[in-house]
Order: sequence, then C-alpha cells, then structure tokens
Amino acid sequence: MMEKENKLRTGLIGERLGHSLSPRLHSLLGDRDYRLIELKPDEVGPFVRSDEWDALNVTIPYKRDVIPYCDSLTERARAIGSVNTLVRRQGKITGDNTDYAGFSDLVCGASFVAKKVCVLGSGGASLTVQAVSRALGAREIVVVSRHGEVTYDNVERYADADVLVNATPVGMFPDSDKCPIDLDVFKSLSVVFDLIYNPLRTVLVTEARRRGICAHGGLRMLCTQAHEARKVFGDEVNISKDDFYRQALRRNENIAFVGMPGCGKSTLARMIAERFKMKFVDTDVEIVARAGKPIPQIFAEDGEAAFRKIEREVVADVASRFGQSIATGGGAILAEENRRKLKSNSFVIRLDCPLERLSTGGRPLSSSPEALERLWRERNALYREIADVYLPVDPNNTKNVSRIVNALDRRYSK
Repeated sequence: MMEKENKLRTGLIGERLGHSLSPRLHSLLGDRDYRLIELKPDEVGPFVRSDEWDALNVTIPYKRDVIPYCDSLTERARAIGSVNTLVRRQGKITGDNTDYAGFSDLVCGASFVAKKVCVLGSGGASLTVQAVSRALGAREIVVVSRHGEVTYDNVERYADADVLVNATPVGMFPDSDKCPIDLDVFKSLSVVFDLIYNPLRTVLVTEARRRGICAHGGLRMLCTQAHEARKVFGDEVNISKDDFYRQALRRNENIAFVGMPGCGKSTLARMIAERFKMKFVDTDVEIVARAGKPIPQIFAEDGEAAFRKIEREVVADVASRFGQSIATGGGAILAEENRRKLKSNSFVIRLDCPLERLSTGGRPLSSSPEALERLWRERNALYREIADVYLPVDPNNTKNVSRIVNALDRRYSK
C-alpha cells in the first residue's frame, strides 16, 4: 500500500509545461510535492523506468508513449489506448486514464445521442474524446488531423457536425491568439468544447459564444481528472468534484474592473484584492513603470498611439496570469485585442458612475465635462460588451465591496 505522507513524489510529465495549472490545483487537494517535469521524447523512457517518482500525471504528447513502460493497464486505459496517470506499487507500474471521467464531466448535460461529433486532433486526448462520444451515443465521429483522411483542408465536407471538440494544443498559452479552425465552416453546431484550460476561455470558445453557440473550456475536465488521479495515487480526497472545480475557478480566475476614468476601479480592485488575498494589479501603474514616465507625459511627448501600444503590451502580459484583481485604464477596452485578452482569464466587472462624480485631475483625455461626455459615448457600448456584471457605483465603497462580493459569490456557487 502506498504511503500517505507528504513525501510521496508526484508530478506531471510532458514536453512543455509552462502553461500548466496542475500544481495550483493539486495544492487544493492536499499538500503534495507535485512537480512539473519537462521531458524530451528520448527522456521519457529513462525517466519512467527510474525510481525518481511514485505517481505521475502524463500530458501532451506522451499519453501513448508511456504505455510500453507500464507493467499493466487498467481496463479504461486499455480500452481507450491512452494513459494520463502512472502509479508505481511494489516496483510495478500501472497505467490508468482519468481523462475519461474528466471529459464525461465536462460534457455533462450536452446530448451526443445520434449526433455527428467532429474531434480536432488524433493524439491521446482525442482517443478519450472519441471513447466518451461513442459511449454517449454519437452517430458519427470525425477525427480531423494534419495528415489523416480528414484534414483541415477538406474538413468542410463535415460542415454538418453537431458537436465540435478541440483536442489539440492550438490556442494554448503562450500562443493563445491562435484558433484551431474557422467556425464559419460549420453550419449546425450546437456546442463546442475546448480541452485547453490556459487560457480559461480560448479564442475558439470566445468565437463560438460570439456566434451564439454554447461553448466550454477545459478547466472542469482538468479538475475532475486531477480529483480522480489523486484517488488513483492513493489519497483520501475530502472535497466533491463540483466544490473542487468552484474553488479552482475562484482561485485562478482574475477579477478585472473596467469603466470610465475616475470611477473607482483602482480603489475597488485594491479592496477586493485585500479581501480575497489576491494580487492587485493596476495596468496604468504598469504602463508608467514600463515607460519610465507619468501618463500625461507619455501623451504630451509621445502621443496617444504610443500610449495605446504600451497599454496593449501591458494588458496582454497581465491578462495572461491568474488569480489577480485588475484595475484597467478607462480606454483599455478600445482595442479589440485587449477585450479578448481580458475576457480570456477574467470575470469582468463594469463600474458605472455618474459623469458629474468622475474625477478628471491628471487625465489627458477627460479633462473637462465635454471630454467626459464624448468619451462615455465612444466607450459605453464596449464596456457593456465586455462586462459580466454591471455595478452602479455608490459613494460608499463599503456598499460597493459588498455588492461585488455578492456578485462573486453568485459566480462561484454555480
């Protein structure tokens, strides 16, 4: 029986793991020495055969490559042909697959019965998606790959697919501006699933939702497979899968504040950061640090275009991280690129304050009531577009914080 003490050596093996949230998630399931172990293809065999580990998770691209090093496979791993969990007991390595439970949980509520399912990718994750889709009664499963029978060049022949699943790493951080396929190809999609969880909402998910298609990212799948993996490791897990997912989302999702200049974004973002022990980030402060001079001076010496360029760089950097309370500049939402990046990892709160109460000191674009009115007309629709929650700002910040906390409680209790 495996020891149930903190010295158990666990971790995740893969080729590139800079994107991984696994250590943050496993910390919610109990204290473990959970490491990220990046391996080149020729290093996989020697590491798996070594005595440097007790239990491992396996990710792209090694879910099939580790199979020859297993002494046995569980029934579900053998049926799928893919392994994402390894456990060594009494010197013998068992390969298991908890991705099946993860994807089953992710798609819960979506109907696959008699549906055509289009799966992007042919690797280990794709095998799991195919197995679950068959079990759920899919009529037809089409696998799209770069070199198979169905490729990205002829996928339009399957434009009548009902369900689309991305099982490739295309769109994953740091290449989060990419989308694996043009959704305009498909005319009948009812739901889209992207197994990527970093960012929380990929371009594929965002584009699907923009078209009115139900779409989900991969965080719930990651949480469920981690929850199941810890059981396979031999741990006692004292939190339900649903509560674990809610905690993971709350811990990792940013809270971003948008709104007119002077509406209180920095003050409230800082108060929320203190309330929930999050990192506080003010994008205007970051811009000043990067430029080496105050914002009015940037405008005066370099112009608004130079300021917006720095702002885009700062927003891209800040928005790619997790677990922050972010105050944005009033015009940060002007660039579509900024809106997309903020939405990718953030729950966005729009603060709305009567124009007569907005402060204008030191603000190059809102130095007069007329300028404020003009900015509001230009930006109001964009604030509305990006926001998940609309909050009229009260003069009493205690009330504002209470309303924000209530909104967050609703968000993370679903």
